[in-house]
Amino acid sequence: MAKQKKGNASLKPKLKRKVYEKKLQRLQAELAHLQEWVKKTGQRIIVIFEGRDGAGKGGTIKAITERVSPRVFRVVALPAPSDREKSQMYMQRYIQHFPSAGEIVIFDRSWYNRAGVEHVMGFVTEKEYRRFLELGPEAEKYVVDAGIMLFKFWLEVSDEEQERRFEARVKDPLRQWKLSPMDLPSRERWYDYSRARDQMLDATDTEFAPWYIVRSDDKKRARLNCIAYLLSLIPYKRVPREKVKLPKRSKKGAYDDQATLEGRRFVPEKY
Repeated sequence: MAKQKKGNASLKPKLKRKVYEKKLQRLQAELAHLQEWVKKTGQRIIVIFEGRDGAGKGGTIKAITERVSPRVFRVVALPAPSDREKSQMYMQRYIQHFPSAGEIVIFDRSWYNRAGVEHVMGFVTEKEYRRFLELGPEAEKYVVDAGIMLFKFWLEVSDEEQERRFEARVKDPLRQWKLSPMDLPSRERWYDYSRARDQMLDATDTEFAPWYIVRSDDKKRARLNCIAYLLSLIPYKRVPREKVKLPKRSKKGAYDDQATLEGRRFVPEKY
């Protein structure tokens, strides 16, 4: 695993949009090849994205999924548990979303909520928290031994950059919906979240299901680095595809199919 230098600030200049889009397009083409391989081989893959609020999880997931089929790349972002779900075994609400053959499930936050926000905000007891850290790796070992590929990414944003992103959300009405009730308390409890992160990594960074940390102050580079590394972890091969030939339109039963629309309600063409 690549080691990261200390410090949050990247010395690299920010990528120009055209350069970023060109590199992203190439990676998305590879994701399409991965998709075909997963469908053909019946692979089952889970990708977990965790990180502080504002770390860029949503943008990274969007970059991964915007050019592939939602029937293969399925995103799971669960809300707060219902009263019924609170009475279930903790992992139960997540297991029902696990992939079937030919699926990649991306968890936008996962069972690691218990090691993060639930622990820091006091939503669970210390006993429940410690039990999760103890049993989490055992549950993941069972998942991996069942033949499911499991990849865990932690997006690491700096204190300064998280503050800047939160300020942007506060000032921009188009982004204010991104401010959850947990966001503002997370600013106050920065070091509590840091300690929770450290304890989580110590307890659950295993050889069979390791954590991969992505520096995410530079969103564009973070997305590219994350996608490229995810692709490198999966031994996929390009699946040969037959050339597609567009069939000619049949003239049988031809009629003026635009005339029949006259008098219907059309959306006004304001733009």
